[in-house]
Amino acid sequence: MGNRFTCARKAVHPAPKRGDRMRTLLLFGDSNTHGTMPMPNLGFAGRFGRDERWAGRLARLLPDWEVIAEGHPGRTTVHDDPVEGAHRNGLTVLPAILESHKPVDAVLVMLGTNDLKERFSVNACDIALSLERLVRVILGSGAGPGGGAPGVLLVAPPPIVEVGCLAGMFAGGAAKSGALAAEIAAAADRLGVPFLDAGPLVQVSPIDGIHYGPEANPVLAKAFAAAITAHFPG
Repeated sequence: MGNRFTCARKAVHPAPKRGDRMRTLLLFGDSNTHGTMPMPNLGFAGRFGRDERWAGRLARLLPDWEVIAEGHPGRTTVHDDPVEGAHRNGLTVLPAILESHKPVDAVLVMLGTNDLKERFSVNACDIALSLERLVRVILGSGAGPGGGAPGVLLVAPPPIVEVGCLAGMFAGGAAKSGALAAEIAAAADRLGVPFLDAGPLVQVSPIDGIHYGPEANPVLAKAFAAAITAHFPG
């Protein structure tokens, strides 16, 4: 699979010059940004080590950036989770996260997988529209250098598989997930932000059909580093 990445737009979005500080890259995601290992059972809480997970690898590939991983297992785009807690709503926590880390030069957003849970009853179009709302919050936040807008890289997660201990929770989600990339690419185009489809790069683990195995970490790190370098040159 190498380090190929697919972009909906080829335009370069220059990030502000660093001056005397490192630029800041915020990773806003869910358990697959957190580094959760594939789950053989619902009580499993394994996490890849800091140096092994893709976020840690990405930081080493981008030495001129401060890479901040804000990955919360179970995070949704805009939904309060009636089972796992309202604090997993990405829209609710995003403004505070942006303010906590500003100035933020760029934000990599990879969400949508948890919206596929049967309890939320949303389709791929709705998930993309929810991501679009998150990106508009980022662009209007004033959290970038000088009170400007941070850059955004919008990433479509790979399709899921209904298997293992999470199959019931994500019942009906596999078919929806196959349509996510096209819908998210269209949202990125409407927003005028770069897009990357992780689907051709990595696959979910056959253990739980949601999380990534260790082989995915270096692949994602290389692809994300290439995309950040291309779209937000120093």
